Amino acid sequence: MASYVLAIDQGTTSTRAILFRADMSVASFAQREFPQHFPADGEVEHEPEDLWSTTLATARTAMRDAGASAKDIAAIGIANQRETALIWHRATGRPLHRAIVWQDRRTANLCARLKAEGHEPLFAAKTGLLLDPYFSGTKAAWLLQKDAASEALAVRGELAFGTVDTYLLWRLTGGKVHATDATNASRTLLFDIYRGQWDADLLALLGVPKSVLPEVRDSSAAFGVTDPGLFGAPIPICGIAGDQQAALIGQACFKPGMIKSTYGTGCFALMNTGQRPVASKNRLLTTIAYQFAGKRTYALEGSIFIAGAAVQWLRDSMHLVKSAEETGPLAAAADPSQEVFLVPAFVGLGAPYWRPDARGALFGLTRATGPRELAQAALDSVCFQTVDLLTAMDADWREGDSTDRILRVDGGMAASDWTMQRLADLTGGIVDRPRINETTALGAAYLAGLQAGFFPEPDRFEGLWQRDKRFTPQMDATTRERKLAGWAAAVRRLLA
Repeated sequence: MASYVLAIDQGTTSTRAILFRADMSVASFAQREFPQHFPADGEVEHEPEDLWSTTLATARTAMRDAGASAKDIAAIGIANQRETALIWHRATGRPLHRAIVWQDRRTANLCARLKAEGHEPLFAAKTGLLLDPYFSGTKAAWLLQKDAASEALAVRGELAFGTVDTYLLWRLTGGKVHATDATNASRTLLFDIYRGQWDADLLALLGVPKSVLPEVRDSSAAFGVTDPGLFGAPIPICGIAGDQQAALIGQACFKPGMIKSTYGTGCFALMNTGQRPVASKNRLLTTIAYQFAGKRTYALEGSIFIAGAAVQWLRDSMHLVKSAEETGPLAAAADPSQEVFLVPAFVGLGAPYWRPDARGALFGLTRATGPRELAQAALDSVCFQTVDLLTAMDADWREGDSTDRILRVDGGMAASDWTMQRLADLTGGIVDRPRINETTALGAAYLAGLQAGFFPEPDRFEGLWQRDKRFTPQMDATTRERKLAGWAAAVRRLLA
């Protein structure tokens, strides 16, 4: 009997590999960061080989640290940064270009042209998405249209497109499998989320031939086996999901109306809406939460591009802190009489504004403003943006009482008690942090383990979820409303 499931969590700034036991406990953990590349304003890239080498290295390290061999692992599950796009040569595996990261804005002009031509309603009606550089379809178009040779190779079927999960699956299987899951496909602007297939009209509008696209499978499915030379013997790959959907699964949000919010480089809030897709009237996204046995479950999603990245900015660019952990205590010591607002539109604003042209700004600075106030403004900005998302979700969902809403949180920033208490204060709702904070990896592991018969069905898995700490609102309503009004005014000024 196998003892573990291996989860690969390939994120924006690092790759993690975690071995989970059958009781969901962590047997071993490995992590490696990799460089970010910023060729020009608004452009963000990754070296594909960095994505692969850190995946292979962390997986091997996690196995070594647990004393596990390939035969001890029931299956591998993959969670990935979703909208990051790559194209490579099928014959050699050589990438056409660096991976274009989800934060990249280089296709803003293409999105603007498609909007001006009146195509956004068609994209929204079929994909649940808006025309924004965030999504991978316009990145694929840019990569293919860089030169005539690439377009010709694509038409002949000699190139392969994929999000990071597809690229890793290709490498793990030795180039034998070119596939993705429904959650990643739903983030491309190329996939009809209602019919569950690539859409010819959208492909034509973006100039992406179907021949470059991967096969779309369930989130929990047989995706092939690893090349025997990688880990000593083949290991089945049985689960794939985009990182935010994986976190929704890891948080056991299987009932309609349940919400999770993940605080990593960005922040992503997803509400399970069941088998009924909800078309947002408030510029949220309708997306596939997961797909089991051919049946799709949907979600409403709000995306914030800058969350933990605001803390990285304080550390790496402003040099106000040496570690992210310092920001909570700094913020707690801020002068309460100062009202400083950071709108962190470093790479544009996401939901519900969708302004790729916006750039960040600070409001309310005085001679007394210092590192403490800036730390508080950075952490507050994440909470304020979450309020914007939840307000839009409440307006779209309109089922149940939003005052009873419980927000399940995870990601690096969720470890900060000060930030999570501030989140409860500014949202005015309950915030629950799980005992296992690595929920993205747990979701990927669960998908793989479900297919392999290692983990139980969703209703039983839901009962295994455990809370680490609950945060309830302590801020009085008057103070909350004043701060929310200040944030709204700062965003209006920025957008003006």
